[in-house]
Amino acid sequence: MTNQMKPTIYQLKSVATGTVFEDTGWVLDAPGESTPGLIRAIYSDRQLQLNDDSFGLYKFASWLPVNRMLDGSSSPVTYKSIALANYLGLRNLYITFNGYWPEKGASMSTCSFKETEAYSVCGRLQPDQEKVLVVASAGNTARAFAKVCSENNIPLLLCVPYDNVDALWFDKPLNPCVKLLCCESGSDYFDAINLSNMVCKIDGFIAEGGAKNVARRDGMATTMLSATTFIGQIPEYYFQAVGSGTGAIAAWEANLRLLDDGRFGSKKTKLMVSQNLPFVPMYHAWNAGSRQLLAYDDDVARHDVEEIYAKVLSNRKPPYPITGGLFDALKDSDGDILIASNEDGLAAGQLFEALEGIDIHPAAEIATASLIQAISNPLFDKEAVIMLNITGGGEARFKKDHEVVYMEPDFIFPNTISQEALAASLKKLRF
Repeated sequence: MTNQMKPTIYQLKSVATGTVFEDTGWVLDAPGESTPGLIRAIYSDRQLQLNDDSFGLYKFASWLPVNRMLDGSSSPVTYKSIALANYLGLRNLYITFNGYWPEKGASMSTCSFKETEAYSVCGRLQPDQEKVLVVASAGNTARAFAKVCSENNIPLLLCVPYDNVDALWFDKPLNPCVKLLCCESGSDYFDAINLSNMVCKIDGFIAEGGAKNVARRDGMATTMLSATTFIGQIPEYYFQAVGSGTGAIAAWEANLRLLDDGRFGSKKTKLMVSQNLPFVPMYHAWNAGSRQLLAYDDDVARHDVEEIYAKVLSNRKPPYPITGGLFDALKDSDGDILIASNEDGLAAGQLFEALEGIDIHPAAEIATASLIQAISNPLFDKEAVIMLNITGGGEARFKKDHEVVYMEPDFIFPNTISQEALAASLKKLRF
């Protein structure tokens, strides 16, 4: 490793009760609390201490709950838009780009901001961790964790819907410490989560934790840190497409820390998050004023997931209602949930590439489409400082510049597999 660091000093806090406690290891929940709620990292550095760019993602290490730095990380890159901003009539549009764009200094080889969470989560792991990390994903998260764990020799088991395996491409073959389980064709991300939960009941495996893992959220929070430190102030609006909403929760939490920092203004960013029609469960709940997600038939939900082209936006059980989750983030930030169709997204993506000069992922296209729709409101302030979080991009450029290989599943399981049959199969894996 080029750079060395001491473990970041922090404590954990229950969002529900305010109780502060120590991180005794892989803590995902506040001890002794029965009401579902997120925990949050409280850093000893009240003000953000920036390392130089050679640290990659770990330039933000003072606000990451990590014990070590891993090889190969990259940081989000923020720049002020000219072409797209002029086209939309915006004076202060800032784009935070996560992906591969050498001319901008963006070098995430998985082309997704999921790298930010993977380097943070795996940096939180103790080096002597003996259990296999288990990650459920609709695609991009799996690709990011596979890269990080492969390059740093961390045992990993991925659970991904079979129909999404084309998202598991890499610029070189993976270390055999990374294995892949798929749930049958026709399954979705929720089925992959169920499979991962079954795996974690077996000795020797440990759940990554999703939104409950403070390292995942604070890794993704680096997008807000990148934008704010580049702009010199907290943005007034934050646009991002969401599947689970974890990235938006992370941006909100970063916003709260930046307010406490005191150097970047006193505004709360309005979270403007978007979903891809017709799969919009959080949109329906939000517009009904409901903390709880509304009833959604499983078969209808799976059908709607098949219809959307931004497949990563397909979480049927997102951390929306949980204390400290997306509902609370939207309420506190005076935010909103927007929607965009496949056609809206495709058009926005073509516009972005034509004007800014790089391809972007479907989820980022949905976010861009929602920005375009939002500013069409005559009451929208065109002078506002806006952050557009491009959560993935440059994949076409990366594949043009590199040969890629695809990961093959070690096992494909039906959704009806028993716990016993699963355990028997996993005994055959060697990490």
